[in-house]
Formats: sequence, C-alpha cells, structure tokens
Amino acid sequence: MCGIVGYIGQRDAAPILLEGLRRLEYRGYDSAGVAIQTGRGIVTRKLAGRVQALAEHVARLPLHGAAGIAHTRWATHGAPTQRNAHPHGDCHGRISLVHNGIVENADALRAALEGEGHRFYTDTDTETLAHLIEAAPGETLEARVIAALEHVEGTYGLAVLDAHEPEKIVVARRGSPVLLGIGEDEYFVASDASAIMEHTRSVVYLDDGDIAVLTREEYHIIDRDSHIQLRAVDDVAWDLEAIELGDHAHFMLKEIWEQPETVRSTLRGRLVFDDGTARLNGLNLTPEACADIQRIVIVACGTSWHSGLVGRHLIEELAQIPVTVEYASEYRYRRQLELPGTLALAISQSGETADTLEAMRAARAPGSRVLGIVNVVGSTIAREADGGIYLHAGPEIGVASTKAFTSQIIALALLGLHLGRQRGLSAEVGREFVCRLAQLPSLVARTLALEPEIMALAPSFAEAGNALYLGRGVNFPVALEGALKLKEISYIHAEGYPEAEMKHGPIALIDTEMPVVFVAPKDEVYQKVVSNMQEVKTRGGRIVAITTEGNGDLGALAEHQLRIPATAPLLSPVLSVIPLQLLAYHIAILRGCDVDRPRNLAKSVTVE
Repeated sequence: MCGIVGYIGQRDAAPILLEGLRRLEYRGYDSAGVAIQTGRGIVTRKLAGRVQALAEHVARLPLHGAAGIAHTRWATHGAPTQRNAHPHGDCHGRISLVHNGIVENADALRAALEGEGHRFYTDTDTETLAHLIEAAPGETLEARVIAALEHVEGTYGLAVLDAHEPEKIVVARRGSPVLLGIGEDEYFVASDASAIMEHTRSVVYLDDGDIAVLTREEYHIIDRDSHIQLRAVDDVAWDLEAIELGDHAHFMLKEIWEQPETVRSTLRGRLVFDDGTARLNGLNLTPEACADIQRIVIVACGTSWHSGLVGRHLIEELAQIPVTVEYASEYRYRRQLELPGTLALAISQSGETADTLEAMRAARAPGSRVLGIVNVVGSTIAREADGGIYLHAGPEIGVASTKAFTSQIIALALLGLHLGRQRGLSAEVGREFVCRLAQLPSLVARTLALEPEIMALAPSFAEAGNALYLGRGVNFPVALEGALKLKEISYIHAEGYPEAEMKHGPIALIDTEMPVVFVAPKDEVYQKVVSNMQEVKTRGGRIVAITTEGNGDLGALAEHQLRIPATAPLLSPVLSVIPLQLLAYHIAILRGCDVDRPRNLAKSVTVE
C-alpha cells in the first residue's frame, strides 16, 4: 500500500526520491511527502494529492542534500490531508521518519507520551514512532530506534533521519516489506524494488526484526541486540522496460496483452513431455512427501482467492487430493486443527499480502508444511515458505490484477499435474495435459483478438448500475473474477454467482436493465448453462455469453457472443477470463475512471 523511498550518497537526493515515488504510484496513495537532510537540518515538503503536485512544490521551493526519505500514504489512521502526510517528526524537528504498517497500540502510546509533555500535530499512528525515538535512550540513532520499537505492537517498515546524525539513515522492518538497494558509493531504501530499478539491480531483502544502518560509505544490518546479521545480495531479474508503459494507454491494458508471454514464462522449463509431468524443483517435496499428502488448504485474498478456487478443481481432478480454499483474513483467526498430512498453499502476487502471510504462519503452527505461489522473488512469503512456485510473470503495476491471475492458474495446473503423476495419474493422461498446457500461450493470443468486439460491446453496458456474472464448475471462479474486475475499476456494482444458484435469490434482480454475463465454454455442464440462459432471457435479462468456438449459435438467447478457442475444460478459465478483463477495462475507460489507480484500492495490501 504505502510506498517508501530513501537515498544516501553523493548525488542530490530530491530528484531520486521523487522519481522513486512515481515508480510506486501504482500501489495506491492519497498523499505524498519528502524530507531531506540539508545544511540547515531536515526540511520537509508534503501535501495531499499526487506525486506530480509534490514535485512541482519542490521545484518552487527547492531542497538540496545528499540524504533523504520519501513516502506515499494510503490513509489508515487520520484523513488524507497535508497534516497527516508523511514524513512525520518529533517535538523539536530532530527526527523525521516514514512508516508503512500499523502501530496497534498507538492510542496508549500517544496518551503516555502526551503525559510526558510531547506535543502531537497529526491524527496518525505513525507520529507516535517519532516521539518514541525522540524520548528513547541511546548514543546513536540506531540504538534509539531499537529502544523505541520495544514499546511498539503492530507492523512497520521504517526509514528514519536524525538531524544530529546527518549522514545516516536507519531502517527497520517487522511485518511490512522494505529492502535496501546497493549502488556504487550510494545506497537506497524502498518498499518495492521498482522504485530503485533505475539506479541498481542489487538488493538486500530485510527480514522481520532487522535494523539496517546506511551511511555514504557502507551499510550494515543488526538485530535488536546489535549483533551483525548477514543478508544475501540478490539481483532483480527484470529490467526497467517491464515497469514502463511503452505504447499502451494504461498498465492494465499492457498487462492484459502481455498474457501470452507471461503464461509462456510460467510454463517455461517446467513441462516434461515424455513423462507427462511438470518439473517443479522449488517445491522441495520428495515423492514420499507427495504420497503422504492427505489434504490441501489454500489461503489467499481477492483475485488470488479466485485462482485458488480454480486450483481446487485442477488439483482434485489431477491428483485426487481434497482441497479447501479459505479467505486468508478469516482463516488466520480460526482454530487450527492438527491434521497429519495437511499441505498449506499460500497464493499472493506480491508475496507480501499481510492476511495471507499470517494465514500461512497460522497453518504452519499445528505442523502443516507450507508452500507459496508468488510473483515477487525475495518476497516474505517466498522466503518463509518451505517451498513453492514463482510465477515469473514480471512486475504487475495495474492495481487490478490480470496477468498474475492467469499465471496463478497455470502454476496451480502444474502443481496438480506434478502431484497427480506422483500419486498414480497415468503417463498418457499426463502427456495429453502437458500438450494442452503448451498450447495455451497461442490460444491466449487468439483470445486477445476479441478486443475490437469487446470495445464495440462496452458502450451498451457502460451506464449500467448493476451486473450479474454467472458460471459453473471451474468457471464459477471466473464469474467471481469478472465481477471483481468490473467493481474494482468501473465502480459498477457486480456480483458473481454459480449459475444454478441464480434461482435462489439473484433472479429477483433481473430485468431489462440488468446485464448478465454467462461464462459458458463447452464442457459437461454446458446444456445446464443454456437452460439457465433461458430463465434469464424469459425475464428480460440482457445476456453476454463467453463461449467456445464451434459451440453452436446462442443468438436466440444472447445479445452478444464472445467466442474463445477450445481447450481442455479444466484449463478454460485461462481463456474465459480474458474477455472479462477487457470488458471491465473498456467500460471503465468509457466511464472516465482511472483504471490503473482505482479509488480506495492499493496494489499490495500489507496491513490487516
């Protein structure tokens, strides 16, 4: 959600920090600010609104200095105002800090600090951290940060300046991601590698409990007892072009059109044609461990939860293992039973989703083995899991996930195939499924050719107040995902339902103003779906059908038919979701919405 950038080195910090904030705009935010160590102490500029407005403000009142921190805020405590924007300071202007996360005991800390004479200027939980550091004992900034954090309950990614130690930045992490960028005679801080990719590909991912001390000459990492901690320097694999718009109008559209390649990247090197299986060395599962699995629980949020619902069908069909799919935010607070043979699978594009991370930890507590399916190398879920699958889909900038969803389905299909072949799935069936997987990149490209039809269709639905998305079996999650996309970026109320459940309530909503989208590829329940269409048509509903090429004419029932290529029914969600992504995008454009930064949403939800 919130974004952090920091710099210390030989160059002027302000342009570097502002450009870093621009790189983080996709994460969602409502205010922005920057603090620079100048010759007259720490000087801060901040405002409610966009980074461009902050840059113009700094251009009018320039800041010069070689060390600084910056932040984009997504409001939790306190309204999105200039006063509540980060960075925040202490009573005397000595401390300045930026913070991602939530201080859960902020009210109690504020009361105690005010009792000691501290004056608060904002409504935020973050300001308590600045006053705690101000009051903490210690000879150095890092010592005071360590002492202050002993009183904090909650999560944080922090970057702190001290006017009395002008050539130093102190960074701390617990539960909210933060990394270091390693340059030549300069160092960077960021909550996301995209903020600093222009300057370095060498990054150090901090673990929970780490305190990093950065100066112009060096950096080191310590724990709460000031013991040096060794952390690997990793290279970010993707390049700067991956986070540039190129010729596309929006990142969401760019990422929809990248899906032939991202699906290919998720498959690359993992298909074993002769044996009809998938090569997934990162799972760290022996054949004996695969055989011992008695149940799988998938924990995820939002779009990743929808991919988990598709994955349930894939894994149960291919591997004959019962699967439950849980909202991570609910699962983490349920009593976890000690059930031998349970494998937990955490799905998160960013690998930092707070609820999913905590649900994964909750699943591990009774002894379950945990795997992660994530897109971001070095993310917290990736580092804490016992094994897993990287999507290799490249950075996803648009807040509404598209390419990560299809890559997650591919990863789950590979997992189901791998487990199935370990547990008795025949080589013949495996080889057929491998061939079907290998065809998907070209089939996705063919599906994208529907965009002109979808653009022509979008105006007739752009003024709708409500929409209903219906699917059955493995395509019910696609209906959920299509409805979510429309809600997220066009602000039209939409609901996804199993088609047969329509009669148990939603049918009361159907009238001549209600668009109803049927996800209806050719499969074993297709005729049942046609019957459901008849029921909607009888009540005046306006039907859009996502169906399969060569599947017969639905013109008597549907106002619009969008035909996707045929594939194995289990893999049809990879194709059937693409028209729904494009439909949501073009409706949102017609409604004048900011598709890459929809209101109130953030790309990576790192707080509960």
